Amino acid sequence: MLKRPRLTRLPPARPSLGRSSTARPSMARVAGVAAAGAVLLGGSPALAGPALADDVRGGQQPVLDTLELPRAWRATRGGGVTVAVLDSGVDPLHRDLAGSVTVGKDFTKGANPPGVRPLRLHGTYMASLIAGHGHGPGGSRGVIGVAPEAEILSVRVILEDEERGFRVFNTDPRFEDVMARGIRYAVDRGADVINLSLSKELPSREERAAIRYAIAKGVVLVAAAGNDGARRPGRAAPYSYPAAFPGVVAVGATDRRLRRATFSNGNSSVVVAAPGVDIMGAGPGDQYWVGRGTSQATALVSGVAALIKARHPRMSPPLVARALAVSATDRPPGGYDTGTGFGVVNARRALAEAGRLARHTETATGGQAQDPASPVGGGAAAPIHVVARDRGRAQVYGVLAAAAAGGALASVATMYLLVRRVRRAQNPQDA
Repeated sequence: MLKRPRLTRLPPARPSLGRSSTARPSMARVAGVAAAGAVLLGGSPALAGPALADDVRGGQQPVLDTLELPRAWRATRGGGVTVAVLDSGVDPLHRDLAGSVTVGKDFTKGANPPGVRPLRLHGTYMASLIAGHGHGPGGSRGVIGVAPEAEILSVRVILEDEERGFRVFNTDPRFEDVMARGIRYAVDRGADVINLSLSKELPSREERAAIRYAIAKGVVLVAAAGNDGARRPGRAAPYSYPAAFPGVVAVGATDRRLRRATFSNGNSSVVVAAPGVDIMGAGPGDQYWVGRGTSQATALVSGVAALIKARHPRMSPPLVARALAVSATDRPPGGYDTGTGFGVVNARRALAEAGRLARHTETATGGQAQDPASPVGGGAAAPIHVVARDRGRAQVYGVLAAAAAGGALASVATMYLLVRRVRRAQNPQDA
């Protein structure tokens, strides 16, 4: 099921804000079993009043402050890292992304009629939050991403619901498992982080294998927890995939007060959260949008993961996830809850924690070390070998067990005789 949060497009024109409207929900499948729905968490913009590009930077300031990005950028701005954006495509010519985008494979090719160009709405938005570098003097205007010196690899694995091939994409078996194929493609082309601002209700074997393949290669996967929280107030929302796969950093969204946004799924897959309400970003054709959703929160966390990988290129995905979680701010009571996970990501603190973790270099070796490319618990269980047998101690324990059993039987017999005696005393005629 393809559901969209509210998005507002802000064309860079006159410095005045007008009315906004809401994008309609829609349906699609991204991959996997035909009956399983796919969710693009974000999507086509609803029209609103125009804004100037430098208004965008001002609108981003609360997020920049929450993540403490200005201080994090003293250590790194993400140079040398590639973030794969598996989405609807990225506009490589947007002035805030120009020079930072490599257009990769389109796994939806053949769904749209010949000659129809992809809209690349949602993907451009996510890419700008990760690696937008702004424009103008010193890059001071437009969208600045969390890792502005990172490179984007655009991998198209889903269509916008406005595209003409939307129905074909939903129904043609050719487009099953596009997400799994896109993950493997991104890994093989050098991605350090994979952003997955999309999800589906049921997982597939191919997706599980692709996730395992990526983690085995040292690639960090960050995915959206989902936007169905408002439909289940007070209850855990259904799990979404790939966010709920082990090893994936599942991201929830927070509101302006850094509390769980009402739409954000709450369940035990959530690892961390990030701002997801009124998030400024770029759209195709040098446009600017403001929107909400766990998609946006996911892109922000992917950017922080990119900063960590830039500073510590060999850090494994589990340690990157730990750095994100341990360093989170606004931690819930008890340290964890299903709404915001371990808390709200903080780029400065995450880099500091990653630096501490990087000092520990011991790794498991030998035959008992788990191969990350193999399924956990796969294959037949090995027999248990007894290393030593203490016969004397075993005999003592056997005697004690027998004595305890005898004592228990004697106690039961005594209780039975006492009950009979009491009944006879109460009813002499029965004696």
